[in-house]
Amino acid sequence: MPPLFAYIGPGAGFAFLGSFLSLIASFFLTAGSLLLWPFRAGRAVLRRRRGFRRAKIQRLIFLGLDGLDPRLAERFMAEGKLPNLSRLKEQGSFHRLRTTFPALSPVAWSTFATGVSPAKHNIFDFLNRSLKSYVPELSSCRVRPARRALRMGRLRIPLWRPTVDMLRKSQTFWKILGEHSIGSTVLRVPITFPPEEFNGRLLSAMCTPDLRGTQGSFTLFSTRLDGCALEGGSRCPLRRSGQHLEGSLVGPVNELVEGAGALALPFRIVPRPGGDSVTLEIAGQKHLLRRGQYSPWIRLAFRAAPGVKVHGIARFLVTETAPDLSLYATPIQIDPEAPALPISHPAYYAAYLAKLLGSFATVGMAEDTWALNEGAIDEAAFLEQAWLTLAEREAMFENALAHTRRGVVACVFDTSDRVQHMFYRHFEEGGDARWHGVIEDLYRRMDRLVGKAMEHLDAGTILLVLSDHGFCAFRRAVNLNSWLRHNGYLALTGDALESGRNFEGVDWSRTRAYCLGLGGLYLNLRGRERHGVVAPGAEADALKRELITQLAGLGDDERGQVAIRQVYATDKLYRGPYLDAAPDLIIGYNEGYRTSWDAAVGKVTTRVIEDNPKRWSGDHSVDPVLVPGVLVSSRRLDCDSPGIEDMAPTALDLFGVTPPAWMDGKPLFGAP
Repeated sequence: MPPLFAYIGPGAGFAFLGSFLSLIASFFLTAGSLLLWPFRAGRAVLRRRRGFRRAKIQRLIFLGLDGLDPRLAERFMAEGKLPNLSRLKEQGSFHRLRTTFPALSPVAWSTFATGVSPAKHNIFDFLNRSLKSYVPELSSCRVRPARRALRMGRLRIPLWRPTVDMLRKSQTFWKILGEHSIGSTVLRVPITFPPEEFNGRLLSAMCTPDLRGTQGSFTLFSTRLDGCALEGGSRCPLRRSGQHLEGSLVGPVNELVEGAGALALPFRIVPRPGGDSVTLEIAGQKHLLRRGQYSPWIRLAFRAAPGVKVHGIARFLVTETAPDLSLYATPIQIDPEAPALPISHPAYYAAYLAKLLGSFATVGMAEDTWALNEGAIDEAAFLEQAWLTLAEREAMFENALAHTRRGVVACVFDTSDRVQHMFYRHFEEGGDARWHGVIEDLYRRMDRLVGKAMEHLDAGTILLVLSDHGFCAFRRAVNLNSWLRHNGYLALTGDALESGRNFEGVDWSRTRAYCLGLGGLYLNLRGRERHGVVAPGAEADALKRELITQLAGLGDDERGQVAIRQVYATDKLYRGPYLDAAPDLIIGYNEGYRTSWDAAVGKVTTRVIEDNPKRWSGDHSVDPVLVPGVLVSSRRLDCDSPGIEDMAPTALDLFGVTPPAWMDGKPLFGAP
């Protein structure tokens, strides 16, 4: 997920406080559940036995390696560096996997889960736009505060829980399997927040917010910096007080007290002899921090009112000690042992994993790419964070494999995506030699995961290793909003040559098209957008044809290359009830090109194509034809051209459940 979107929260604030009435109700429901547990357990055993009567297999393992590129995988396999993938290929098959249009993780993994195209599951990008304000919104979920509250002076007591809405539509294969008494364990599959109720266990992933309600906001404290806000994080000053330093870690907004603002935890840093370590005193705890070494997860409690605390966790890293001292704090994660919002199903599953395996990152994008982009941490610190996150996921995956004798285990590892995003520039010729081998090392680590999964193969188990898309370089950024302005399709107010973010300064009465997000271009359609000017029907169709003709093959004159390979009309790609929410056109960028950071959040600049200045230097938001995923199977497929939409119907078919007619994919195996 692009670090650009870290500031975009899941909706109308972070309503973390449930009501007292709901707490009382939860107590009695829990007590009742305990009394009825023996009867329910016996009934469940009988239902599971019936559920597997038609099953062709006993267990199906999905090992998702986000962003694993088939070209790199084939190259490293040929060089003998991925022995487990090579063994799995010989045992079964290796294919390039058709991805979605656009080739973005939330879109592709939603299709993986549901077996349908984006027009049927309603996820088209990381972002949607508000049809009233044109402002970008998170596409996957929305949090709404409690509708009613009891007011006592400034105190505001919610009378019910906040509502967390999942915006992805259609049904997941694990929910359908659950209805047939076949259980699943689903770990960190993207676009599973909020978690749905089904017969199984689930830990949410991509788009799960941090405790502040954003998609991951770090903090950098330093003695040399004045406080300032940055995209994806903040820089805050450390104050000297005698022999120690003081600061304050900002948490969520206090929804209980009107006008109270954000909760905060004061802390103190005491330098230790030698200069390379300090003592961090926070939340009544003392922690020894050595420069360049992450702390363990530290539990934090923000006091909102008497008897009411909001719990989170964070890691801390001292990045320098002299002559100035700087302290990096990860985004404050929802504490899995006391979650302020639902992050797992059943609700206790996150706490169970934390108690069993130790605390873990819960935010959707745990690897802090934005902190590396901003220089809050360096490459070494980012890599260490990525490997720590990988170890957490690996422990969960191994636990699920060990405790699931029948049914589905589906686990997605996203470290493979994050590391490629940030280290692709070093992988290419001319990159920093110190980091040139990072991506190869990453693929070797993914191969070891495959080997661990293969240890659980038997006659009744099938293993499917897959990625949602491939990868390529991101060297040049294209601002389509600027191109639209230069060519008369988008207008600014007055004599302005640039706009602000979120289309600030755009004259919608003279604008016929605009760009938002990473994959799409929209018409300013009358009757759909608030200030739409393009008439639906013949006028809109003619405008789409005109834009396709002009943008397909768009050249980069400075480099003598083609920036855009192809432009796709979405109504030619999909059919489904949510087609009207889709971008009108999907831009198929050439390898090395992508939507610019400014265009993605609705900003117009003077340049149309320029160098990508960020450390985020690899991407997959290009023509999907260029970045297929990978599918490696322990059993030979009965299909030569698999797509990610085939995974859900394949899972159903293997357990003897007929895939619904509305699924777009097809089963990949015949009779065992």
